[in-house]
This record gives sequence, C-alpha cells and structure tokens, in this order.
Amino acid sequence: MKKLLLVLITTISFLGYSQNEFSEGPFNQLIIRGVTLINGNGAPPRGPVDIVVENNKIVEIKVVGYPGVAIDNTKRPQLKPGGKELDCYGMYLLPGFVDMHTHIGGEAQGADYDYVFKLWMAHGVTTVREVGGRGLAWSNDLKKKSNANSIIAPRIITHTIFGQGSKNEISTPEMAREWVRQNAKDGADGIKFFGAPPEIMQAALDENKKLGLRSACHHAQMDVARWNVLHSARAGLTSMEHWYGLPEALFEDRTVQDYPLDYNYQNEQHRFEEAGKLWKQAAPPYSDHWNKVMDELIALDFTLDPTLNIYEASRDLQRARRAEWHEEYTLPSLWEFYQPSKISHGSYWHDWGTEQEVEWKNNYKLWMTFINEYKNRGGRVTTGSDSGFIFQLYGFAYIREMELLREAGFHPLEVIRSSTLNGAEALGMDDKIGTVAVGKLADFVVVDENPLKNLKVLYGTGAIRLTEANEVVRVGGVTYTIKDGIIYDAKKLLQDVKTIVQQQKEKQDYKIKQPGVE
Repeated sequence: MKKLLLVLITTISFLGYSQNEFSEGPFNQLIIRGVTLINGNGAPPRGPVDIVVENNKIVEIKVVGYPGVAIDNTKRPQLKPGGKELDCYGMYLLPGFVDMHTHIGGEAQGADYDYVFKLWMAHGVTTVREVGGRGLAWSNDLKKKSNANSIIAPRIITHTIFGQGSKNEISTPEMAREWVRQNAKDGADGIKFFGAPPEIMQAALDENKKLGLRSACHHAQMDVARWNVLHSARAGLTSMEHWYGLPEALFEDRTVQDYPLDYNYQNEQHRFEEAGKLWKQAAPPYSDHWNKVMDELIALDFTLDPTLNIYEASRDLQRARRAEWHEEYTLPSLWEFYQPSKISHGSYWHDWGTEQEVEWKNNYKLWMTFINEYKNRGGRVTTGSDSGFIFQLYGFAYIREMELLREAGFHPLEVIRSSTLNGAEALGMDDKIGTVAVGKLADFVVVDENPLKNLKVLYGTGAIRLTEANEVVRVGGVTYTIKDGIIYDAKKLLQDVKTIVQQQKEKQDYKIKQPGVE
C-alpha cells in the first residue's frame, strides 16, 4: 500500500500540482451543453447546440433548440456512464486559438515556460507556433510533454531558427541543405529565417520544401536588399512575419530604403524609427505594382502573419506601457527588459516622441490597407503575437492582435477565422483543429460574453460595463479553455499567474515604475 501511495504521489508530482488544481479530464465522453457556436469558418453564430466529444474527438454537433425557447431535453445527446457534462447555456464557444508567432519565454526576460503557458491558455490559445527559442531539444521536450498533457501547455509547433545549433556558420548552399535535412531529422516542424545571401536562402528553402516542412521569415534589413518577400515566396517560403521585406518588394523607384547616412542597424532607435517610414516609400495602394505583388503572393498560397500588436508602442508608447495588466501580470524581470536600453532588443525608447509616433501611425494605415485587401482577395492572414518584447505580454497581446485586425477592416467573424482556421491551414493542421467539426480534436474557447460584439471580453481583465443600476463592472474573460478534451479553468490559471508575479515582487521588494520615475 505504501508503494502504491508513493507511485501515486510521484505521478501527481510529474503531472504537476497545477494540472489537478486547474483542470478536469480527459473524459471518455464530454458533452458541452447549450452553447452558441461561433465557428472558425466565417459562418454566423448558431445555438443553442450540444457538442459531444469522445476520447478527444468531436463526434456530434447537435442543434438542440431556438433562442428564447425552452430546450426539449428528450431530444439532446445522452450522457454515457463516466461521461462529463459542462453546462454552458447562454455562453459562446469558439475553436481554440492559434498563435502563429511565439517565443516560449526568454532568458533575458526571465519568463519561465509555466508562466508563459498559463497566460496563453488563460486567453484561449491552444496551439502555438514557436518561431525560435532556447533550442530545438528544449522546445521538443516541452512539445512532448504538451502532447502527453503532463504539463499545462498549448500544442507546440516548432520552427528552428535557421543555422541554430550549427558548429560553423552556414556559408555554402550544400551546408544549408545539410542543416535543413538535419533539422528535419531532429524533429522540427519547420524553419524560422531572418534572411541570408540569396544562394543560401534558395538552397535552404528548396530543401525544406522537398521535405514538406513549413517556414517563416522575418526579412531582416541585413539581407532584404537582395532578397525580399517575393524572392522567398517563389523559392518556397510558406509564411512571412511582420512586414519587413514586403515594402521592399513594392519598391518602384529605389532598391533600398531611404536610410539616413548616419544610420546604424545596431542602434535600436535608428532601426525602429526608420522602419516607421518604410511603407510610404513603397508603391501606393491599388497601383499596378502594388496589385501585381499582392496577386502573385496570393497565387503562391503565401501566408501573412502581420503581428500588428508588437509594434503598437511605436505609434502610441504611453498606451502600451500603461496597459492595465502590467501591474498584476507582468514579471519584474520582464518589466525591466522593456525599459529603454541600448542592449535589450525592442527597448528603443532612447528619444521617442510625437514625430516618431505620427510616422508609425501613417505606417500602420498603409500596412493595414495591404493586409485587409489581401484578405479580401482570398489571401491567408493569420493571428500572431510575438509577445515578450516592446511592452507586449503573453496572452493579452494575442487578443490585442485580434483588435488590430478589426481596426484593419476585418469583420469580427474574419478576425476569428484568422485566429483559428487560417492558422490551422498555415500549419497544415486544418484536418485536426481550426473549426468545430465532427472528427476534429476537442480544442475550444468558452466565454460568457459575445466576443463578436466586443473582442475585449476575451482579455483576462475583461471589458468595462456600466449596469442599469449605474454600477461599473467587469464582464468576460475566457471561462474555459479546452485542449485535447481537458477542461481548464481560465480564470484560475490567470489567478495563478497573478500569484507568481506577486511573489516575485515581494521577494525583490519590487514595484513597477514608469520609465524615468523615481
């Protein structure tokens, strides 16, 4: 008996205290009762419906009534012995969210994976594409644990940074091909590029395409003058991040951006200030060249993952640094990383003011115009956050990205599609996730407010509302995040993050202060 007890304690310890504290399941059968379904395929909401899951597969989606009419319980799916019912009448259910641009914490930020994962899961993110981290072995270990549901974590898709782990700098096409083959053998799902000489990029992308793996690229300024987004897409790149390389493909009267002659790429203020002037150097919206580039990218089935949120501080620094969640959910080490610095990436607030923000606001208008039209013509746009930099916090930043897609012109249903089905398609996983459909995995987001009317209800901090009694209340926040049929209490996950942050503050006697304030 003592041996059995020891085994049980050891097993619980491996699964993690949090797994028992914050989740239920999996179950041989799970029936989610009475929800209004907002699917990821662009269809309008419908409900009430009962969704039946058996062994992590959706087996039935049954309309069980009409709004305002009592449900006839005799016509509902029946619960089997050992099954679990989740009463969600009057609530809204969406497919699990896919974050297409993530980094699982960072040593410089002091963000442990448990902290990061709980923030993502608390905001309904059930699948993440990690585009560069602490190494493939480390990421694959977390991926394995996530697949086994032995830790609280979203599903992890790994993209190794090109060249990471190589003993020597990749300097020939054959070295590039060999690295790509080894990366696949090591279990990566794809590659994250920042750019390279044209012959290296051509070889690496060609080899990766032959292996059937996917890819992403942040077209950094070091190589973009010779290799822009169009070159990458033609060579087999499947998606781009941010927008670097796209304005360069749209140039008509130049081949490099209009750098000041004292520009230094290692100076973060230079780098980001000048980036805010880049879109206005490109071909104007709807011009012949602008249309030609867009149409070719769409024909190549190329995915845009804009990550609008990560540069929002560039157009409104005060908004980003005063976001209400920083006080309770941002780690002291992460807050320090965000501060003005000549070393920390993205901490470019050396002398940031009105002129820089106005340039970036105009930059966004042109950027958003391209993204929205790309979507309108049938191009794929996904939702990614790139959190952990520039005052953007894991989970919260993902919901902000949804809001910015809405600002760009997306209908709320198109925002949800970008955050679910489009991400699944870009990953080649739309047969498993992305919509609520029979045969797919049980990944869901359940919220008690209608996110189509107000995306802010998806924030962990909810949305502000004034009641008929003139009382100010908070509404929303994800109620349940369901991944692989396991029900996670999103609000408890968020509370645990708050506790982690509070403990760190007490340990360090730390108080968040705004830059330059004593």
